[in-house]
Amino acid sequence: MKIINNIVLNGTAGRDFSFDLYLPDTEIFKAPYPILVFAHGFKGFKDWGHWQRIAENFASNGFAFLKFNFSHNGTTAQNPTEFCDLEAFGNNNFSKELSDLNDVINWLSEHWQEYSLDIENLSLIGHSRGGPIVLLQAAKDYRVSSVITWAAVHELNYAWQDEELLKKWQNEKVIFSKNARTGQEMPLYYQLYEDFEANEQLYSVKNALSNFSKPLLIIHGDKDPAVALSSAKYLNQFADNSSLVIIEGADHVFGGKHPFTENEKLAEDSIKLIQETIKFLREI
Repeated sequence: MKIINNIVLNGTAGRDFSFDLYLPDTEIFKAPYPILVFAHGFKGFKDWGHWQRIAENFASNGFAFLKFNFSHNGTTAQNPTEFCDLEAFGNNNFSKELSDLNDVINWLSEHWQEYSLDIENLSLIGHSRGGPIVLLQAAKDYRVSSVITWAAVHELNYAWQDEELLKKWQNEKVIFSKNARTGQEMPLYYQLYEDFEANEQLYSVKNALSNFSKPLLIIHGDKDPAVALSSAKYLNQFADNSSLVIIEGADHVFGGKHPFTENEKLAEDSIKLIQETIKFLREI
């Protein structure tokens, strides 16, 4: 296996972001390699917890695996593992995330030969809020062949159904979301809602799925405390070519935690997550 860490791209609003590329062992697997692109969720980052071990596992099974930080997720290209730029975090929005994902796919389209990648076999994986992002991208991007969601939310407006919250947000122009792990009060500027409101129809997952014919795998744990299982059933309801896999007892991160040390083993739920994803990819 070959791992190339922290390749830097210049993303939305001229802000650099980084990604890692995991490549299979050339002596074991025949090139070109199918590509998996992983998009993290809200308050997530590419190096959180067990994502690295999961990436290694996919590469050990013959898949090229790319995981990246969104340009405005609060990390920096120089420090990709800490939320050291909360101003950037507060100015993140869905337009920027979609643009970043598109930049990653553009990079792959330009460099696939260099890394012996199968550019015609490109799948997107989205965790949590990354789920709708990859679905929206795949719905409009001919280069994407299939999609997998892991514990995904059903729509991008999942977090602001409270009218009082919206009024407070509009009046004060910022609300804060506490990071339970770091204790940081992370700002969300009102521009996030304005971006959603201006593109509401374009950001509708239901609309995107109404004409979505690409293979879609939806994996969710039935003990997810962050995103209800009903979100997975919602996605499955509106997609014509989807499969729903429910992992009994699994939480939002399938048994993962942060930090995750080199000597730790993947949780059984994470192993099931990988196995179900690989099964789907090999059958389509």
